[in-house]
Amino acid sequence: MTGTANSGAEVLVLASGSATRASLLRRAGVPFLQDPATVDEAAAKARLKAKGAEAGLAALELARLKAREVSARHPGALVLGADQLLDCEGAWLDKPATRERAKAQLLHLSARSHRLETAAMLVRDGAERWSHLERPELRLRRLTPELVDAYLDAAGADVLHSVGAYQIEAHGAQLVEQLTGDVFAVLGLPLLPLLAALRREGVLP
Repeated sequence: MTGTANSGAEVLVLASGSATRASLLRRAGVPFLQDPATVDEAAAKARLKAKGAEAGLAALELARLKAREVSARHPGALVLGADQLLDCEGAWLDKPATRERAKAQLLHLSARSHRLETAAMLVRDGAERWSHLERPELRLRRLTPELVDAYLDAAGADVLHSVGAYQIEAHGAQLVEQLTGDVFAVLGLPLLPLLAALRREGVLP
């Protein structure tokens, strides 16, 4: 478990191992501890997909599962669960496990629009305190295999931790043709609504 805390203020528990989410909170001045959930996301997504769940509601449910699991380890603490699903014409894309999979995903997204269903939920002692869903939409440029290879060479292994295999905060910005919606949500958290909720909960002044 990692993170930072300020004496005298309530400390948030981030139920995610995401370095990007941790960086967003840290840069925004949020005191937090990081205790990643161990939810079997693949199994949960498969179950939700089989039930016909809409992608945004599935992202919220995954955020809830993560927050509740970690909440059981931190009685009385405010726990943040988060999830992001990439929905491209009804197909849900996951973080690629290999460079080959990353290349295939990027070529699949070439010249197509997709949504990043980005959910966050605050839980205390298993009870939901707040939830929010952002749905930014992106369209990538028309990509060639050669361009994707050059991008993956430049970006390195970090893209394997990103849904869709691109990171707009780095080299991936060059792949994007259009973006509509919250940039923070593209990175993995609906940060401004979350900060407002944390003020209400006493984590922030």
